[in-house]
Amino acid sequence: MKKLLVFLMSIMVLATMVAGCGGDKKDAKKPAAQKFINIATGGTAGTYFPLGGALADILNKNIAGCNASAQSTGASVANVNLLNQGKVDIAFIQNDIAFYAANGQEMFKGKQVAGLQGLATLYPETVQIVTLKKTGIDSIDDFKGKRIAVGAAGSGTEANARQIMAAYGLTYEDMKVQYLSFGEAASALKDGNVDAAFVTAGHPTAAIQDISTSNDVVLIPVDADKADALIAKYPFYTKLTIKANTYNKQAADVPAVAVKCMLAVTDKMDAATSYDVAKALYTNLDRMKAAHSAANAITKDTADDGTSIKFAPGAEKFFKEK
Repeated sequence: MKKLLVFLMSIMVLATMVAGCGGDKKDAKKPAAQKFINIATGGTAGTYFPLGGALADILNKNIAGCNASAQSTGASVANVNLLNQGKVDIAFIQNDIAFYAANGQEMFKGKQVAGLQGLATLYPETVQIVTLKKTGIDSIDDFKGKRIAVGAAGSGTEANARQIMAAYGLTYEDMKVQYLSFGEAASALKDGNVDAAFVTAGHPTAAIQDISTSNDVVLIPVDADKADALIAKYPFYTKLTIKANTYNKQAADVPAVAVKCMLAVTDKMDAATSYDVAKALYTNLDRMKAAHSAANAITKDTADDGTSIKFAPGAEKFFKEK
């Protein structure tokens, strides 16, 4: 009986020791605190939307405790306002719109957005000027008296349209302007309700691809001298070429101008988070490229090309690392 009692007591002491070891694992990893990151993208027919979904996926898989989600929005201008209101944490915007917001110009005149910061510039946002072969339009000079979709009111596309047409000596008074989003402009072109439309997005763009499946699409060029004049006045523009066969039945290269897509945040995002976001993005670019071909132009080496506002400290730290 005495031996049995000693044996039982030994078992109890051993169990206590095991429980003590298991209940006080100081080196055990604690679950990471939840970090919610809301990403503002653009319309579902544009480029921001699929890339925003890919970015959310990257952050969720590569930042501990991250709960990122992407939402469809009115794109650049709307996204700046959402950032400023604290309703989103990261936004896809054009570098020209970032410049206007940070400096209180154009659509942000008298409404300067303090604290706007950049995470990275990503890829060219091509200003694509689209019409149908049956309209007979082959130059911006032909826009006089025509019905032109210039983008949603107050959008980045609308600013691009106005500035490019000004390089040709045209104003909105010379034509019948319609303020339409990508998707609305595509439908209006197909239905014959507009004669041409401006679409600023990484190419190829879903809205234009949709039109070209059942219509003979014509991309209107921006002449070199006009592009040079535009860039002299607005340095955030660059010249590029939309290669032949980018769209169905596009037989030749088309000269165009572009701004840059960038990721923006505010100074409310801490340096550690902006560092983690930049690192996660640039070490998982294959996921972005799978979401849209525009992401093929994203590289760490060009992350500060066309930056029109200052970098977030954490992102700046990441890009300085070799």
